[in-house]
Amino acid sequence: MSGQSETPHSELSAQAERRGGRRSAGILISGAGGEVGHGLIRALSEAGHTEIVAIDLREIDPELRALCRETFAGDICDQGLIGRLNAMFEFTEIYHLAALLSTRSEFIPETAHDVNVGGMINMLRLAVDQARSHGRRVRFIYPSSIAVYGMPDLKTKRSVGAVKEDQYLTPTTMYGCNKLYAEHLGRYYARHYRQLAEDRVHDLLDFRCVRYPGLISAETLPSGGTSDFAPEMIHAGAARTPYRCFVREDTRIPFMTMGDAIDATLALAQADESRLTQCVYNLGAFAPTAAELADMTRRFFPDADITFAPDTARQGIVDTWPEDVDCSAAASDWDFKPSHTLESAMRDVLVPRISERYRAG
Repeated sequence: MSGQSETPHSELSAQAERRGGRRSAGILISGAGGEVGHGLIRALSEAGHTEIVAIDLREIDPELRALCRETFAGDICDQGLIGRLNAMFEFTEIYHLAALLSTRSEFIPETAHDVNVGGMINMLRLAVDQARSHGRRVRFIYPSSIAVYGMPDLKTKRSVGAVKEDQYLTPTTMYGCNKLYAEHLGRYYARHYRQLAEDRVHDLLDFRCVRYPGLISAETLPSGGTSDFAPEMIHAGAARTPYRCFVREDTRIPFMTMGDAIDATLALAQADESRLTQCVYNLGAFAPTAAELADMTRRFFPDADITFAPDTARQGIVDTWPEDVDCSAAASDWDFKPSHTLESAMRDVLVPRISERYRAG
């Protein structure tokens, strides 16, 4: 990985002392080069935050680098990088987005576990070290996924309606298993970390988690998620390229726009802790079938060439995800309310912005 992460922790600490013994304040975003990271950096910057520290496996785009205090290209599994971050900065908030996504995780499940679970532990330990160092809790925001669910069969999926956070948690993918375990790790580090140790320090972390449905972005291209048939379809319609959808026409799962997901994530991060009744919250906005999504795409892009050619394996994964999720806890605890239906999302956000992207080449 990047040579930036190879400096020993002791030398970095000495460097900090030579700078006057003070570390720079920071909000850390891991996996910042992905779709959610793009949106979070822009939203935090627009809110006046100049202390953003971003890390990703690859170099951050120049336009995003300009919005950050500092960026790093490196691996969250690299202890040298974690030590560098710990020595250089004083984090008040950590948004841990870095993950190996669902489709790719099925090809290399052991690597997915290393990244999605091992990386989570590294980031939680960083947060704990930071809280101990500067004497106040670190807020840890973690986006989980609809992939944590595992419906036993299509009959159940179609009959149960919107699923609550504590139901049907038997994921069938490595990504889903990783995400569910990471949710538990966050709760453990926040409430029970080292609970038998005589020198235990209580209440180091404020852990908050959102479970994203499928996300549809106008700004970035789909990046390998199993729910990406929706954004792939819309982008193909705008680009006037044929699209073979990898799920059946009757497939239904919840979605929301990337903008609504970013807004909800920041809203939870800023919510009054006294109102929060749980650590993990469902998010969702609309739940069309793939056929309804295709019809809506053709409505805005009449030349769209969409056919259905279900991939058995990927279809099998999507069939284990609920048709909808119950967001009542988020609505009650921190006033979550998505801005868009499918139609308004297409009309007001997705079609204008995606069309402009392809007109601009």
